[in-house]
Order: sequence, then structure tokens, then C-alpha cells
Amino acid sequence: MNLSEIGYRRVVVKLGTSVLTSGSKQLDKAHMVELARQMSALMKAGVEVVLCTSGAIAAGREHLGYPKLADTVANKQLLAAVGQSQLILAWSQLFSIYGLHVGQLLLTQADLHDRERYLNARDSLNALLNNGIIPIINENDAVATNEIKVGDNDNLSARAALLCHADLLILLTDQQGLFDSDPRSNPDAKLIKQVVNIDDSLRQLAGGAVSGLGTGGMATKLEAADIARRAGIEVVIASGHRRQVILNAVCKEDVGTHFTALENPLESRKQWILAGQAAKGKLVLDVGAIKAVTEKGRSLLSKGVVSVIGEFDRGTTLQLIDSDGRECARGISRYSAADLNKIVGKHSDEIESLLGYDYGDAVVHRNDMVVL
Repeated sequence: MNLSEIGYRRVVVKLGTSVLTSGSKQLDKAHMVELARQMSALMKAGVEVVLCTSGAIAAGREHLGYPKLADTVANKQLLAAVGQSQLILAWSQLFSIYGLHVGQLLLTQADLHDRERYLNARDSLNALLNNGIIPIINENDAVATNEIKVGDNDNLSARAALLCHADLLILLTDQQGLFDSDPRSNPDAKLIKQVVNIDDSLRQLAGGAVSGLGTGGMATKLEAADIARRAGIEVVIASGHRRQVILNAVCKEDVGTHFTALENPLESRKQWILAGQAAKGKLVLDVGAIKAVTEKGRSLLSKGVVSVIGEFDRGTTLQLIDSDGRECARGISRYSAADLNKIVGKHSDEIESLLGYDYGDAVVHRNDMVVL
């Protein structure tokens, strides 16, 4: 293994709860130190590493002696608040063995939704990396509610990869990678070693979480892989307990499932649209509008909107879907749901007369849109 010939400059490593606990109820410090060793070797070889770690709630339960608590949001926040300090302490101690410092970033969806906060988080990440410090990222579960949660650390790690303009995202789990059928029920299931395109048939292969300890299964890893590869980032899904897995993945050896990055990655603003706010509403488009948006690179006009789903304000990220509910694009609306319901199917030159004002001809401008 020749680390001097590594082609990657910046790598994000995501560790799931099942990897950190080795399937038990507590953090497996022996395995964590081995993972820290591999990441430290990369840092010393000149590869910058960002660690996205799960395990705060598991660490909190362990530290408090596995208390019997009702399954409420407040109690989960309690466990996360206690466990996050224990988790970062463990990583700090483990990386100090190799002479490295760590810095903690706790994020919520709100930090990714707001453009200024998004850029501030990016600057913090870059400052840590530029000073040889390993950023350790987790969702801020102690304060996050369902409305502001990213939801799982797979998607959070993809957004972190976009934030820091990483070259590679490694998603480590309790499975070897993505299989052509469920390996838990089919002993003949085969590992899919290379993925060039993520389509509906591939998504159907993704199952749920295996261990029950974490929040993300293979489906969330596919979502994360799709976000990252659209930004020009390669992705590997592999077993966190495979020997030398991080080093093998970075050295482009045959490990897990490798997702090819798109050749023409999205520009910065569109990366933010994909990484930021979750879609809060939907617009159903007619056939002509779908063709204009997906094939001709046009903005979405009110004439092409068939119906509006959900309540939302101007500036909200929306899903643009066809009549069968398939998402073809995602973008930022220039009009609220109330406004859109008044101009659905109307020509752009009628907007001002119908509303008394207008924010432009386009409902969603092509510069504020990501075609999926």
C-alpha cells in the first residue's frame, strides 16, 4: 500500500453507530483506536480527513449506566447531551496517541439551510483542516427537533463532503456494501462493486438498518451517495470492520461498493441547494414543463405547473415532480404556495395582474434548480 501515490486531497469518513459499538451496547474503544490509526496515517501522508461520527446517544446510555428512560424526544436529547461530550473526549484521546488534535462541529439542518450559516460552517471546516486539525462532525441532537434535523449521519456526511469540497466520501457500516439482494435472507446475494448510475431499481435494493442502534440503513447511504456524486465526489460504502478498510478505500483497492462521481459536478450554489434545506413542498409539472426543465435547461414557468402540494413561503426548496410523483428536479421557489395557487397554469405576463406584483417570470429559475 503506497500512501505517497494517493490521488485524493480531502476525504470524509462516516462511522455508523454499529461500527463504533461493534454491535454491542457500548463504544468499542479497541476498534475506534484502529480506525483512528488509519485516519492518522492518511493525515501524515498529506490527505486531509474529516470525521462524521455517530454514537452520541449510545455513549450517553453507556456513561449513565443504561438508565431506563421513556422513549421521548427530551430523553433522547438528554442522552445526546451527555454522550456527545463522552464521544468527543474518546476521539480526542485516541487521536492524541498519534499526535493529532480534533475540533468539534455540531450541525443542524438550519446551519445548512441558511446560506450565510452554510458558508460560516464551510469556513470553520477549512480553518481546522488548514491547521492540521481533524474536524469531527455530528448532528446537534441535544437541541435538534424533527423540523431542523438532517435526520441521519449518512446525509450529514454527504453535506459535510460538499461543505469542504472533498474528493472522496467513505460510508462505513455493518455491511460489506450494496448487494443485488438482501444478504440477510439470501446467502447467494452478490456484492455490487461498481455503481455508475443510481436509479429506481437500485434504490429498491436498499434495506433498513440492521443493528437497530442507528438511524440510517442502506437507503440513506444511497441518498448520501447520490448527493455527493452530483458534486463530483466519489463514494465508497464498505464494512467498518474490514481490515485496513479506510486505507484500502483511499488507495482505490477493491473494497465495498464504489460510486463513480459525475463528470460535470454542480457549481457551488447548486451544491448548496442539494445539501441544504429539505424540500418543504412539491409542484406537479406538465409534460412540456418537465421536458423544458430536464432536457432544455429552462427555468420553470407558471404555465407548466399543474398543481401545488404543501404550504410554504417564498424562498423554500421544492420538489418538482411529474404526474406519477417522480421527482425530476429540486429548486428554490420565487413564490409562496398561496401565490402559486393563484397563477398555476397562467402565462408569465399575467402574474402581476393576478397578484398585484411579481418576482420575475420564472417560478423556479434555472440558476436555483438542480435537475435530478
